[in-house]
Amino acid sequence: MIPFVDLKAQYRSIKDEINVALDEVLENTSFVLGPAVARFEEKFAAYAGAKHAIAVNSGTSALHLALLAAGIKPGDEVIAPAMTFVATVAAINYVGAKPVLVDIDPVTYNIAPFKIEELITKNTRAIMPVHLYGQSADMDPILDIARRRNLVVIEDAAQAHGAEYKGRRCGSMGDISGFSFYPGKNLGAYGEGGAVVTNRDDLAKTVRMLRDWGQEKKGVHVLKAFNYRMEGFQGAVLGVKMNHIEAWTEGRRRAAATYNRLLRGVPGIALPAEMPYARHVYHVYGILVKNRDAVAHELQDAGIGTNVHYPNPIHLQPCLSELGHKRGDFPNAERLADEELSLPMYPELTDEQITQVAAALGAALNA
Repeated sequence: MIPFVDLKAQYRSIKDEINVALDEVLENTSFVLGPAVARFEEKFAAYAGAKHAIAVNSGTSALHLALLAAGIKPGDEVIAPAMTFVATVAAINYVGAKPVLVDIDPVTYNIAPFKIEELITKNTRAIMPVHLYGQSADMDPILDIARRRNLVVIEDAAQAHGAEYKGRRCGSMGDISGFSFYPGKNLGAYGEGGAVVTNRDDLAKTVRMLRDWGQEKKGVHVLKAFNYRMEGFQGAVLGVKMNHIEAWTEGRRRAAATYNRLLRGVPGIALPAEMPYARHVYHVYGILVKNRDAVAHELQDAGIGTNVHYPNPIHLQPCLSELGHKRGDFPNAERLADEELSLPMYPELTDEQITQVAAALGAALNA
């Protein structure tokens, strides 16, 4: 078996470090927030190239608080891509705003910047680019539109830990951003976790209050808020993993390069493209193939795990039918949903395993 993701392999490589970090939390009993979380926040802010990182209990919570801190309110419109995980749009719904969807670029799979401006109305308040699969959206034109139209830019960087755009880290370019530390992410907790990242002191102060019942100081609640605090154990785990994130990222990039070498020119598939402006961190290595479900079945029979990111674009999700879209509205997002197949991708993946995947994929395409 070659699993789609192998969390056990990563755990075994850092088990002793993890045990020491968890023992420290047990000894000081700082089970919610506390010193381990604070140390992780400092490390992650520096890694993301930003002034502040505020740790929370999930990536969805991070996006929710980013929107609230940025002043997005009921009746506002937020422009977002038609292909992303549903949490992006769920967070917009949480604050009572309306998601306005944009088709994706057919090469990068990220929001198409040239389609954004025509959708701006008097109610538009923000643009929420998603750095899908670990590659940055084309940020300069997005930031230019936002500056000219007085809009907030909220980056969904849930899949983009360490990804770069023209040398700038994803999550540090807009006004505020949200990261996820779901276990399968490039930087994953041993449970749920997330962080809000920003260079703005005012937004950071608001988010810190919003995650902790709106407290400006203990017992003084100045905002109606939430219990979105990160647990001490997750801060400890993530703090250990920060010592390895760059090596793991390079492992993913090495694996992607091996896939590219073995699969380039194979008829019937399209490989992911790393743009000249980007440092792709390959949270997902997704190919496009016409008979995706049949190919996935053949690979499963050969003992190879795969996944699909994602089988339904946002505008065709049943829970978002109120947006009033139909099939055909966003053809690039629909093609990705119909044809994308995620191959095994993790830092510990060996060249021998990748060779096995490539051979099985070739056999499946000819089946």
